[in-house]
Amino acid sequence: MTSSNAPAPTTPAAGSRARPPRPQAVLEVLSKKRLSPRLLRLTLGGEGYADLNRNENSDAYVKLLIPISGSGLQPPYDMDGLRANDPENMPARRTYTVRRWDDAAQALEIDVVLHGDGEDSGLAARWADEAQPGDRLAMMGAGGGYTPQTESTSHLLIGDHAALPAIAASLEVMDPAARGLALIHLDHEEDQLPLEHPEGIEVRWVIGQREQLLEEVTALDLAEVEGLQVFCHVERGLTKQLRGVLVRDAGIPRDAISISAYWALGRIEDQFQAEKREPIGKIDD
Repeated sequence: MTSSNAPAPTTPAAGSRARPPRPQAVLEVLSKKRLSPRLLRLTLGGEGYADLNRNENSDAYVKLLIPISGSGLQPPYDMDGLRANDPENMPARRTYTVRRWDDAAQALEIDVVLHGDGEDSGLAARWADEAQPGDRLAMMGAGGGYTPQTESTSHLLIGDHAALPAIAASLEVMDPAARGLALIHLDHEEDQLPLEHPEGIEVRWVIGQREQLLEEVTALDLAEVEGLQVFCHVERGLTKQLRGVLVRDAGIPRDAISISAYWALGRIEDQFQAEKREPIGKIDD
């Protein structure tokens, strides 16, 4: 059930502004489909779809609120009340790219990477793997800031399994005459997917050690960067190294590159997000 132990409202201090609660959209699981051994697609929809801030960017993302096992809570959640009175049962926030919006059906698709088994699989992956049609899920968003620009003369997209949905969505909305390269790292060859993309965009899969992705980017001829638009989102440590190659060495203008870490090795998302405000979480020099 939703917690009803919300604290009494307080009057903001003089000169301060109370932060309005972030709206939650509650959607139902409509279906799920295994796309590859380690990628699961959830289709979510219902009346709550209208409560989402529809984002037109191809890297649009939502924050899923995943209930803690055994909490008995049902969405929507009184986040302020839980934070004050029952913090151990606060739903976990997990960020996922919207793979596809379907306004006509009032539904969206989210692709979830499955990794490990049991406790090693991760909270969101376990929830998604066990989800059944009719299950309800609260989310907030959508955010995002990257879309392929038609005026760009070439495109370079760099990502891993976590960024695959954003890359796939971006390839689908590119101008048919677009040219460039998509470099996608996967741990396992069998997780490759057929991707719709312009004929002039090469899709190159990098299988095995993630450091190979850095080697592939370093080997690219980036002597001419005028008109190039870049999307680069991978693990945090690797993202820092790639930024050095792309921004410092190649001189790609900051406004022509979308670059940030989607995750960090050895961190759950709560730690990863908190560290963004610390030196260890900084991508820019």
